[in-house]
Amino acid sequence: MRPNGKNLSDSLYFEYPLYTFRTPPEMKGQPIRHQVVIIGAGPVGLTAALELARRGIKSVIIDEKETLNDGSRAICISRASFETLQQLGVMDPFLEKSLGWTHGQCFYQDHMIHRFEMPHSEEERFYPMYNIQQQFIEQFLVDKVTGYGDMIDLRWVSRLDDIKITSDNVTLTVDTQQGEYQLQADYLLAADGARSRVRKKMGLSLKGENLEGNYVIADIKMKHDFPTERRSFFESSANSDATILIHKQPDNIWRVDYQLSAGTDADAAIQEENIRSRVKDILKMIGHHGEWQLEWWSIYSANTLCLDEYRHDRVLFIGDSAHIVPIFGVRGLNNGFADAVNAAWKLSYVLKGAAPENILASYTPERRGATLDVFKNAGKSARFMTPPSPGHALMRKTVLSLAVQNEFTRKFADPRQSQPYTYAESPLTSFPEHDHQFDRGPMSGACVINQRITDDDYLLDHLGKGFSGFYFTESNVIRENVQMLFDQMTVGGDPFTPIILNRAAHGSIFEAYGADAETFYLVRPDRHIAARWKHIQPAEVIQAFRRALGEK
Repeated sequence: MRPNGKNLSDSLYFEYPLYTFRTPPEMKGQPIRHQVVIIGAGPVGLTAALELARRGIKSVIIDEKETLNDGSRAICISRASFETLQQLGVMDPFLEKSLGWTHGQCFYQDHMIHRFEMPHSEEERFYPMYNIQQQFIEQFLVDKVTGYGDMIDLRWVSRLDDIKITSDNVTLTVDTQQGEYQLQADYLLAADGARSRVRKKMGLSLKGENLEGNYVIADIKMKHDFPTERRSFFESSANSDATILIHKQPDNIWRVDYQLSAGTDADAAIQEENIRSRVKDILKMIGHHGEWQLEWWSIYSANTLCLDEYRHDRVLFIGDSAHIVPIFGVRGLNNGFADAVNAAWKLSYVLKGAAPENILASYTPERRGATLDVFKNAGKSARFMTPPSPGHALMRKTVLSLAVQNEFTRKFADPRQSQPYTYAESPLTSFPEHDHQFDRGPMSGACVINQRITDDDYLLDHLGKGFSGFYFTESNVIRENVQMLFDQMTVGGDPFTPIILNRAAHGSIFEAYGADAETFYLVRPDRHIAARWKHIQPAEVIQAFRRALGEK
């Protein structure tokens, strides 16, 4: 059953698969020391398993459900996350199903006051944002996991009951319909969401703020001709003292989020008859008078909560188990994807003996730093969308009232969409002092820009599994000492991948990266810039490479 009381089989557009329990080898008297166990088969846990597998590391995923999560839930996948999906080899079904978008509209009292546009260039492969329901996200990832055979052991209907951590391993007690068994691993990734059992069993708690306001979310099926743009409504005829958000999704499913007025009984608000009444008013406001059907609903509040530390010895927390962020700016799932990749590539090198365990010490400052940056940006959006005080409410009303006639206030209604975090102060980032030599291009610690090389060929298509480098030259000739440098940066069986760019053929990439002849960008396995040089310095490149591997 769903939380809203409807059977999964009632879905108007998605057929939920049922996964059965399979007796694991441990219950057959075959104890195995696994490399990595992942708790949670949501999008973040599945992503971590796929990233590990493509790097040659086996994992076991444990999930207590027998099917996928229901409802749209997380629906917006960012450009950076699509680049991750490409590297995982699962991009095609996502591109075929999802709806890309670049614009959004803001309304005040039913009048449009602002149409924002997210940064986008025809030189980039993906749109800034794509809409797709979480059921499809999980289904596509599970399908890819299944294709990895024994590299990923996905165990459904299995519940974490206890956890013991030593200096040598993590031992889990797993409860199943056939009884309990012990599961042992070198490392544990906790991807079990906001109500994390791993976190609870370890006596850890999230800290931060519970923001004001509750939102009801509803998926409805209808035929409506509005394009794929995010619409936000303030003080509308359908919700006079609160906010409404509307997103178009695949298969004629529309996601409607509406804020509950202060003092509203949340239990009463999510009764089906009340939801139908509110949705009817909202559809009338946007001019839809045709048929519609209610598919799914739930309720959420906006919070800024996170752990103090994301790594505890042999346990790393990823996704909502580590942090809960406001939905405004669609940063929750997208930050979870980045957590998964960050943890997985570092674990893979540690497990292969290619990097010291010290590299894992960078996980918390990088990914918790990303969370705090989300809190700063999404917190601003949350305070605008859901004013926490009379003063904030007055400020919002003033801004919106002025925006009807004055363009300068309209930017305050911009939702500040998700952007990849820059690891500028990471212990793995080197030579930030070189950044002042550049007038453009991704700075040290930032994510690469996936620029077009030819009509259907992009920089990301050429990145290797290990470290890569963008070497800019006036020709295709590589100096002997530079080639010798490249030969020294194989790690964990992954060769260094140089991408040679000459000005005659790749002038736009030169411009985007602020490059001259001999400019060099050292790229980590997770697409972040470890360091950059206006003119390559081989000795410094090796130093930055070693530092990016966690070597002191």
